[in-house]
Amino acid sequence: MRQSTDNSFLSEEQQLLLAVASGDERAFEVLYYRFSKKIYYFAFKFLQEEMAAEEVVQEVMLKIWRNRDTLGTIKHLESYLRVLSRNIALNALRRLAIEDRANEKLKLYANIESNETEERVILQETKKLLAQAIAQLPPQQREVYKLCHQQGLKYEEAAQQLHLSPATVATHMKLALRFLRTYLKQHGHFVVICIIFKLI
Repeated sequence: MRQSTDNSFLSEEQQLLLAVASGDERAFEVLYYRFSKKIYYFAFKFLQEEMAAEEVVQEVMLKIWRNRDTLGTIKHLESYLRVLSRNIALNALRRLAIEDRANEKLKLYANIESNETEERVILQETKKLLAQAIAQLPPQQREVYKLCHQQGLKYEEAAQQLHLSPATVATHMKLALRFLRTYLKQHGHFVVICIIFKLI
């Protein structure tokens, strides 16, 4: 006995799937409008973002159309769509998490670069302001400051070079530092002053 090819005994849903499987674009449109909202709300529960949920709908439907040859084997379409939507939504969540981590890293790198740039500017200002202050010192104090602070000589060593007593060198150094601090307080930005005080 010849098997009947009549699909009238199939459910409306199975007939729809077979029509889509055969490449019927009209049937695919019916499938889209019948299930797209359900897919959207299901995806939104996962993602909590409208655009991301809409992208899940498009991806699910695109996958159905591309794999339409296999639709005839689906027994429960809504369950199939739910599993497919869940998997795609989870993948979307992973992508969002990766993007968030990447954005955080970019912000961190941007902040580091910004901080480094700011530090370079402050250091340049520091050196410039300190040089101006040193230039205002009396010649003997300026010489003592350069030898003891910038070159790292001990008071006794500086005293030998300048033909002065160590006590005199110490006095000149004390006066020089006092003048520099006063000058910097009057002319410098607070942050720059803090940095310079560490230098002197």
